[in-house]
Amino acid sequence: MSKAVVIREHGGAELLKVEDFPDAPPDAGEIAVDNAAIGLNFIDIYQRKGLYPVSTPAILGSEGAGRVAATGAGVSGLRAGDRVAYFTSGGSYRARAVVPAVAAAKIPDAVSDEVAAAVFLKGLTAEMLVRRVFALKQGQSALVYAAAGGVGQVLTQWAAQTGAEVIAVVGNPQKAPLARRYGARHVIIRTQTDSISAEVRKLTNGRGVDVVYDSLGAATFDASLDSLAMRGMMVSYGNATGPAPPIAPLELSRRGSLFLTRPTLFHYATPERLPEMAERLFDMIATGRIQIDPPAAFPLEQAADAHRLLESGQSTGAIILKP
Repeated sequence: MSKAVVIREHGGAELLKVEDFPDAPPDAGEIAVDNAAIGLNFIDIYQRKGLYPVSTPAILGSEGAGRVAATGAGVSGLRAGDRVAYFTSGGSYRARAVVPAVAAAKIPDAVSDEVAAAVFLKGLTAEMLVRRVFALKQGQSALVYAAAGGVGQVLTQWAAQTGAEVIAVVGNPQKAPLARRYGARHVIIRTQTDSISAEVRKLTNGRGVDVVYDSLGAATFDASLDSLAMRGMMVSYGNATGPAPPIAPLELSRRGSLFLTRPTLFHYATPERLPEMAERLFDMIATGRIQIDPPAAFPLEQAADAHRLLESGQSTGAIILKP
């Protein structure tokens, strides 16, 4: 038995309760990890609320870091005692998690457990967005929403590292200096403008940006489309303000023969791709090309408070739970 954060129905953060939960041994192809730190993500909130339904009772959580406690049959390349980070479709909010070995990667000595747990899923998402969904390069331009958030801080830095011009969108003036420190050329404060797309057009001499990375969803979908240059790509990868609305294909034509995609990490960080993606992410952190601010840390017993902070939009950087 070990402590786990459990929900027994969908709804508010107050439904997150710590219980003693049985520990199962790893099956074939799985590893058991004694968590040192557990990352929080918006998908955890979507699952808690029922936007992404999960069967209850459920243990939420999509990423973590710690030491391998045991391996199942057929696992190669990992053994007990190895420090690993992992992502999963659920179940990391606990002291010991059992996850597929193919979803884990060794953590180099230069990266702490706390940073690895805070950034693994978010950093892989940034790698996916910048290198695989739309391969940014020097001379191009990108609009990045929630640029001071968990994914945003990594995405903004990685996009700037390519030599692209980054226009960041943040929720309040206090976050603007952070976005600039991460490499944004320009910053738009979402609560202080009547039109994001008009600001983008002004900053790009009327052209628009080559790609929009939109994690907010419903509230910004139209503004994002209207911020794109001809043949630009709209990448909708989050629902922080609710799901993006449906759109008729003809609207993409009318706005400039635009591209629209809704990627998910699980379709990109496949077993054959994950090792290279994780190695590149950890190398970017270890060499200082991507700086990770210390995450806000909560004990498991305060998981509800951690969820409230993430939902508030007032957090900067990542949030972790400590078993």
